[in-house]
Amino acid sequence: MSNRTWLCGAGLTVLLAVNVLAANQTEKIRNEKVLVVEETLGPGEVATFSGDRAGVLVYLDDGTAELRSGPERSVATAVKRGDVVFQPTQARTMQNKGAGDLRFVWIQFLGKGGSEMWGNTGLAPNYKVVLENQYVRVYDIRFPAGTSEPLHSHHDRVVVCLSGAELEHELPDGRRETSSLKTGEIVWRKAATHIGHNLGKTDLWVIAVEPK
Repeated sequence: MSNRTWLCGAGLTVLLAVNVLAANQTEKIRNEKVLVVEETLGPGEVATFSGDRAGVLVYLDDGTAELRSGPERSVATAVKRGDVVFQPTQARTMQNKGAGDLRFVWIQFLGKGGSEMWGNTGLAPNYKVVLENQYVRVYDIRFPAGTSEPLHSHHDRVVVCLSGAELEHELPDGRRETSSLKTGEIVWRKAATHIGHNLGKTDLWVIAVEPK
């Protein structure tokens, strides 16, 4: 979980304790593998990451962010909705350099990680792996309306939904389960093997984050 710092006039700052949620932070998931918080930074506001645990940032808005660790110089960079950034076990800050609010999801990994690399193993052909290391595999899922996916598998995962859809999963034993997602939902899904069907009129877009 991140601290929050507000940059105020005359250099005044207010810092929240690491175990306290700020007004613009919402805890979404907490289990033995992950702690997931959604946060909004207003223009000029700073999030402070303690570095106690590795994690992943998933941006929910386009904007401009400046990530900094220690005293070294850093440059503000443009970020896009759906961008994923790995945060190592190192204290860092992130400042919203844009003119509007910047929302993001902060996923902290509570386990020790593992050495196995999963790559594309088990994934459907339309899934794109965007990040993998000892802590996590992250992939981008784009699932057009009215189409189906072949049999594929997932590990336990956090699902960040950027564009929702009406879904159905066909399980290996023939059972069918509704698995619809709404835009903006952040949910925990257990490992599963299934065939996916997008039954609605909207394309699905999610970021899946599988902790190791």
